Amino acid sequence: SDDKFFDRTKTSCLLENTEKDFFTIEEYKEKIKANQTDKNKKEIFLYSNDVEVQDAYIESAKGRSYDVLKMDVMIDNHFMQHLESKESDIQFKRVDADTIDNLIENDEKIESVLSEKEQETLKNAYMEAITDPNVVVELKALSPNDMPVMITQSEWMRRMKEMSAMGGGMNFMGNMGDQINIVVNTNHPLASKILKSKTKKQEKVSQLIDIALLSQGLLKGKKMTEFINRSFEVMGE
Repeated sequence: SDDKFFDRTKTSCLLENTEKDFFTIEEYKEKIKANQTDKNKKEIFLYSNDVEVQDAYIESAKGRSYDVLKMDVMIDNHFMQHLESKESDIQFKRVDADTIDNLIENDEKIESVLSEKEQETLKNAYMEAITDPNVVVELKALSPNDMPVMITQSEWMRRMKEMSAMGGGMNFMGNMGDQINIVVNTNHPLASKILKSKTKKQEKVSQLIDIALLSQGLLKGKKMTEFINRSFEVMGE
């Protein structure tokens, strides 16, 4: 909240990445500049607030040779907001806020191996397995090596809700639903297998959705019990 204090401490402030390496802000900007600058000339600071829960997303980022910061302290939300306001050329994005290709946008486009009709059929199969109105299904053409199904949440919405929970003057945000996106990778081999499946298509779709939710710590209660029982059935076949 004190601009003079920020100016005095900026050069000594240290950022830690998931490899336990430390950098000043300027050192880190130089480190990621070549590989993590998007098409709008923004340097994207990818971060994780829980390296255990978000491990799959971190590994996916590492597969693109991206670096991920560890930002798991309560005040980090406010710190990121403040730094973005002071440094117009940087932007923080949590590593699970979007698909890895969309976190650092460029002009490259990956084509889907599925036809438009096949994509519509696949999307309907996923929508039939979802009853929560706060869940949105989105199909994207990603690398076949990326996860078949993943969960993403809006970076802005999540940050506002987290700051609201801390009493950041945005209490109305805390009353809003937790909208999540289920992103289906149309280029993963499992997408084609689901389409060709003659039996238990919905069970397979539900299993993939639950695995994605489990990876984010969002599978609980009755849904967790259903997932466990379904897993036992799958193993018994």
